[in-house]
Amino acid sequence: MDGIFLQQLVNGLTLGSVYGLIAIGYTMVYGIIGMINFAHGEVYMVSAYLAAIAIAVLAFFGVHSFPLVILGTLVFTIVVTGVYGFAIERIAYKPLRNSTRLAPLISAIGMSLILQNYVQLSQGARQQGIPTMLEGALRLHVGDGYVMITYTKLFIIAAAIIGMLALTFVIQKTRLGRMCRATQQDRKMAQILGINTDRVISYVFVIGASMGALAGVLITLNYGTFDFYAGFIIGIKAFTAAVLGGIGSLPGAMLGGLILGVAEAQFSGMVNSDYKDVFSFSLLVLILIFRPQGLLGRPQVTKV
Repeated sequence: MDGIFLQQLVNGLTLGSVYGLIAIGYTMVYGIIGMINFAHGEVYMVSAYLAAIAIAVLAFFGVHSFPLVILGTLVFTIVVTGVYGFAIERIAYKPLRNSTRLAPLISAIGMSLILQNYVQLSQGARQQGIPTMLEGALRLHVGDGYVMITYTKLFIIAAAIIGMLALTFVIQKTRLGRMCRATQQDRKMAQILGINTDRVISYVFVIGASMGALAGVLITLNYGTFDFYAGFIIGIKAFTAAVLGGIGSLPGAMLGGLILGVAEAQFSGMVNSDYKDVFSFSLLVLILIFRPQGLLGRPQVTKV
């Protein structure tokens, strides 16, 4: 039992790291404009295809060293996916910035469907895949069994931690981060002080898409398969993680992702994998009943 628990803990931390990275995109956009980018799951899906394309192109030119392949893949995927994030903000959100709150929501759902069908038509509806890039695993004996930690899982957890630390540095220590925080606290006052809030919002969409791109590369390396519909389920899970941790809180997004990933993995290993989604969303409902603002979110005060 201890071996199963520890194995599922490793699996859950790996999955939760990816959930957390995608959840950051949701929580950053919500923190700045107070709306959910429901096309964010499809941005992750596009990044999975871009990662596969980058790996194939590098292999065609004879690049097979894992550090060079992963570096080239990350740079290409993050840059192109960032362009997708910028385009989504300009097309689906900016023209509707002064409209009702419902209009951008519908626009984002429409953009999500457009991206799904665009990828389906351009890449085909069949499931795609890439070969295993990083071979090998650590085997730790626990009791009568053992826990296997693949090098791919170790790389995913390390890359997620580095990505989160880099983003934290940008938000806390750079001029862009100060502008983002000022826009989040009071957009009108930020404009008065000379901050181009429209540009800041575009930057936030690009940063969120970049985190989704990192997640897309990592989860593609882990599972090796993806399709045009992959963004829907994992997007809903990442949104659940963002709400679980406290929508608008970057540490909360990562914490929510880790909790959701570990809980889902433990339920799959100990009970039944067929109902892991039911368990995940039931956990969300319970947290929202007893703590509506999420684990690290701040209570919303309504002015009368």
